[in-house]
Amino acid sequence: MKARILFGVTGFVFVLLSLYIFPPIILAISLSILSFLAAFELITPTKLVNNKIMACISSVCAFIFGIINCVVPLFFKMEMIAVLNEMLMIFFVVILFLMLLKHHEYLNFSQISRAFFAGIIIPSMLLSLWRIFLMKGGQFLVLMPLVAAWGSDTCALFAGMLFGKHKLAPVISPKKTIEGAIGGVIGATVLMILVAFIFNTYANLKMSYAVAALLGAVGAVVGQVGDLSFSVIKRQTNIKDYGHIFPGHGGVLDRFDSVIFVAPLAEVILRIFDIS
Repeated sequence: MKARILFGVTGFVFVLLSLYIFPPIILAISLSILSFLAAFELITPTKLVNNKIMACISSVCAFIFGIINCVVPLFFKMEMIAVLNEMLMIFFVVILFLMLLKHHEYLNFSQISRAFFAGIIIPSMLLSLWRIFLMKGGQFLVLMPLVAAWGSDTCALFAGMLFGKHKLAPVISPKKTIEGAIGGVIGATVLMILVAFIFNTYANLKMSYAVAALLGAVGAVVGQVGDLSFSVIKRQTNIKDYGHIFPGHGGVLDRFDSVIFVAPLAEVILRIFDIS
């Protein structure tokens, strides 16, 4: 527990430094590394892809995808980003199918689909955090999906401990309860309204409290879907944690499972309602 709390505080401090003190390239590189680790954890410890070369290529692709979409825009025009993304996509797909042709005896289409999901889809969802960061007031707005995801998780934990009686998903996650899930939604909604108040008061943003509440409530639900979804994968592949890079927390997917689902949703809501 001490290691979990200590790392949580350290991680929180690093996030604040990355957003408000360090140059943007630090956050860009950090998200690229997280993309690499998330892709690696999804297909390697789980053995969802049993070809080591393909798993390596998929993980490297996730890192390159992060560099193209986070680091490159700091130095080049956006037109270049679209071209590089298309080139990476074509190259990656061709490589995957060449691997399938060469190793068709034991590789199948489901495995190259998993490799593609890890190398492109996962980082694309996670990098919504970077796209939010680039918005007007983004250094503040990027905290919203994190609050919605992790705030919901924390509130659900305490609500479940206090009121939990009915299991939410007894096979997938035995400790989660319906009461805890409801508490997570309510807690995230309240937290998001509080965040909106703080940003409006001290950061000169003009955020709608109704939209902030919507993001909190829907983000909490989607975040719980993400949490349970990655838990299903762990159950099906017989692993306890995706990794051990975060002491007391597990791997990237153990800590960012809900964020990966919430971040794209937050980006869409922020763009539609332009609440900054």
